[in-house]
Amino acid sequence: MDKTSKDTRHKAAMQKQKANVDAAIQAADLERGVAILLTGDGKGKSSSAFGMVMRALGYGQKVGVVQFIKGEQLSGEEIYLREQCPQVAFYQMGTGFTWDTQDRSADIAAAERTWAVAKPMLQDASLDLVVLDELTYMLAFKYLPEEEIISTIRDRPPAQSVVVTGRGGGKALQDIMDTVSEVKEIKHAYRAGIKARKGVDY
Repeated sequence: MDKTSKDTRHKAAMQKQKANVDAAIQAADLERGVAILLTGDGKGKSSSAFGMVMRALGYGQKVGVVQFIKGEQLSGEEIYLREQCPQVAFYQMGTGFTWDTQDRSADIAAAERTWAVAKPMLQDASLDLVVLDELTYMLAFKYLPEEEIISTIRDRPPAQSVVVTGRGGGKALQDIMDTVSEVKEIKHAYRAGIKARKGVDY
């Protein structure tokens, strides 16, 4: 096949693809906040959520971030938000991972305190975006009441978007989300003995 024929076929294929994309965009005419679940066993769920935080801030939107589980080791996103983005409502449970604490009662109490911060954010119409990082573990470990979390996310202000991260989360959570993306692990540097890298992993 000569170059002219290849170019002609490519142009026709791209025109068809553009028509399909344009039609899909045209069909999506509902204006409201979205609920996004980033789950799976792969790396990048929280990183994706914080990418959306940066995106929202770029448009001058108001953002709230609550991190469940993480907090013993400083992360780059925490440092940046605390030092460079004081307008972001930011809260960490601060207990570290449950396998570090090994104290179910203390973990539940910490989860309840953290949810007491997160829940009002999900009722605050002035917040454009709320990120609930690692919330799924609170459901998996039954640290927080699933029905209350589900209803609070579902009944949040219409224009507010929410991003939930963490492995699993259960069918009830998935059912109320508009977008569910699964991050799959193919390889991970840690399994090859490579230490976590500042600025990449934390």
